Amino acid sequence: MREDAMYEDYYGFTEKPFSLTPDPKYLFKSASHANAFELLQYAVRRREGFVVITGDIGTGKTTLCRAILEQLDRKTFTALVLNPFLSEEDLLRLILQDFGVVSREEIRRGHLAKVSKQELIETLNEFLLSLQPLGAGALLIIDEAQNLPLQVLEQIRILSNLETDKEKLLQIVLVGQPNLRGLLRSLELRQLDQRVSIKYELMPLTQEESGAYVMHRLAIAGGGAVVSFAPNALARIHKYTGGIPRLINLICDRALLAAYSARTNRVLPAHVDHAAECLDLEAPRKGVSSWVRQRFASFASGVAVAAMLGLGGASLGQSGAAAEASGRNADTRTATALPVAAVAAAPASHPTIAPVPPRIAPSQPEGTVPNKVETAVATKGEGAYNVLVASFRMASEADSLAAQLRGLGYRTSVTRAEVPSRGLWHQVLAGPFTDLGAARQGEARLRQLPGYADAHLIQH
Repeated sequence: MREDAMYEDYYGFTEKPFSLTPDPKYLFKSASHANAFELLQYAVRRREGFVVITGDIGTGKTTLCRAILEQLDRKTFTALVLNPFLSEEDLLRLILQDFGVVSREEIRRGHLAKVSKQELIETLNEFLLSLQPLGAGALLIIDEAQNLPLQVLEQIRILSNLETDKEKLLQIVLVGQPNLRGLLRSLELRQLDQRVSIKYELMPLTQEESGAYVMHRLAIAGGGAVVSFAPNALARIHKYTGGIPRLINLICDRALLAAYSARTNRVLPAHVDHAAECLDLEAPRKGVSSWVRQRFASFASGVAVAAMLGLGGASLGQSGAAAEASGRNADTRTATALPVAAVAAAPASHPTIAPVPPRIAPSQPEGTVPNKVETAVATKGEGAYNVLVASFRMASEADSLAAQLRGLGYRTSVTRAEVPSRGLWHQVLAGPFTDLGAARQGEARLRQLPGYADAHLIQH
């Protein structure tokens, strides 16, 4: 068996988690994708006529289209055109084939070769009119529409004229790259552009959404509880990819292969960098602070790998010397995650640090805006519970983990706590829970996540 096919078995995936095929079950509804999904559903229900969805290469347009098709009821007949390099007659034949008016075999044998364009349009119109007494409708989606020849786009405009006195007979969705909008604004196509009722542009994922996207795909593929991406690895993935889902899939697939080769269940920044190099993705810009962190990457990787092999949080306190080294380098390591019990075994020369750092009044990391959940945490009184998942030196890493947990359905917040002799740490909390039973269930679920087996309840 090839090595690149073996990491799926090693991590327990039921299928490849970062495949490039547009599988609708993997659709991740970021803010932008959720808006597009809802707009398309609305347009189909309301029979709005023309809709145009644009987005950069790899932003998930085709996956979105397939997800919409899966949501439609049996009263909506659909045609999906993936190849835009068609003549006007070929387009009409393909639409009739997808609607079930003619068969693939009839087209293959050339039975429709001598049928004129006008006859094809009349046949399509008769089919669409036959749906009216049934209360049914028809939807045509054309992908990569920016490549359609002008005469074919004009033909599509003519199809939009198929209507009754009350409504359009054919709902048409054009999906393409951003230059499709400019094409539609050209003088030759101004009549078509005027018929477009909804225009929407898909945006790349934010850094928070990118982390949640990775967690989402891992969970769908069945390996979310076995392998995980370090928060700073997710941050680097976003820098390399700019939040483009297709690029995220490529780099995550290679990073998983690198982690599998190292026989580790934690994907680290070094694995992501290796994947980016293999894919010729441009490296993130490096400042002085990132250069310093890189100098200590080998040390950080050693600590993280020890945790993955079962030492967990205690890896920072194996011995007095190891813990002291850990303390000296805490501010310069890339992966400064502090699982809840990680500081329980401090050396004798240092004051013992309690397993749960004392909480201070919640405050936000610089540059962030409090959300509703965090406000709720700050105002909850006695009887409110949270699960302390982990602590980090860097606010960005805490925010990244919080985003991953939100992708799994948890409400999360990040607070700051001053730990004696260790300084300021950023705590990732799941909750709040007002019921102790629900809090215990949340605690049990979080403990199943790799690297967070010592997550536990705290009460306000």
